[in-house]
Amino acid sequence: MSTSKRKRGGQGPVDKKAKKVKFVADGGEAPSETEQEKNNEITVPAPVSSGKWTNKERVLIFSSRGINFRTRHLMQDLRTMMPHSKADTKMDRKDKLFVINEVCEIKNCNKCLFFEAKKKQDLYMWISNSPHGPSAKFLVQNIHTLAELKMTGNCLKGSRPLLSFDPKFDKEPQYALLKELFIQTFSTPRYHPKSQPFVDHVFTFTIVDNRIWFRNYQIIEEDASLVEIGPRFVLNLIKIFQGSFGGPTLFENPDFRSPNLHRREIRLAAAARVREKQMVKEMQKMKRSDAKQGFAEDVTADVFLTPAEEKPVHIETEAPEPKVAKKNKHKAFKRQRMQMTRR
Repeated sequence: MSTSKRKRGGQGPVDKKAKKVKFVADGGEAPSETEQEKNNEITVPAPVSSGKWTNKERVLIFSSRGINFRTRHLMQDLRTMMPHSKADTKMDRKDKLFVINEVCEIKNCNKCLFFEAKKKQDLYMWISNSPHGPSAKFLVQNIHTLAELKMTGNCLKGSRPLLSFDPKFDKEPQYALLKELFIQTFSTPRYHPKSQPFVDHVFTFTIVDNRIWFRNYQIIEEDASLVEIGPRFVLNLIKIFQGSFGGPTLFENPDFRSPNLHRREIRLAAAARVREKQMVKEMQKMKRSDAKQGFAEDVTADVFLTPAEEKPVHIETEAPEPKVAKKNKHKAFKRQRMQMTRR
């Protein structure tokens, strides 16, 4: 006798048959079958794409040798957020930057994000339209990665972002050029094979203190509020070039100060503070010694002193005469003195 399977809760076997799901490719009616099978089936039409992938933007994201762990995590976060990106091995420091155009051509990419590390502490980012330009060079500051921030925001991997720009991007020509470059680089192409057809986060580019601040926020469906996801970093513009990784300079930031100059000023300020402390200590020592001398001297000691008359200075031009030693005739000899003492 076969045992019947029972569900949790003590109920016995159910005689009703589960409904079947039937997919219809053409969207038409299913072939005629018995009435019982028709009642147990649900017809679901096949998904149909309403568009075609036409924007073939691809971004190459890689770096030079000598980067630290923070830069490596930042590149990985950008690749995760941008499904239309590609990766490559690190480039040697001795190679010229024009070689990157050939790498982009090999990888079939027309945009490039290149991170250049110098002195293992300064990070520069190149954003370029390969191979004809333009390109821009930035100093990357205040980097915070996804793993470091641990924000509460979250978004679907591969979803398309909204791009939000500060109104200042439309007022000055250099920022208008950067806005178009950011749009073509960071926006995920529509109907990209690796992208998801959802818009649940937004990239914001804000200009504060002559710097571009990048933030990534989640859009909450209930009240359309924003919750930060990460990563976050600040871009300090250095130059904008007409070509890709070089060429004539279109714009140079007059407010930019190199990190080497900034560190030098910090060292000089620290040295000046040390010298100032040393001078203060020396002044305090001099004041203490003057106070001690003032207490030791008596003010009334010189009241009754009269100045002596100045004597004329006599200069001897001739050598003095030698003195003649006179012998004492009455002086007894040593032997006689000793005999006198014995008596």
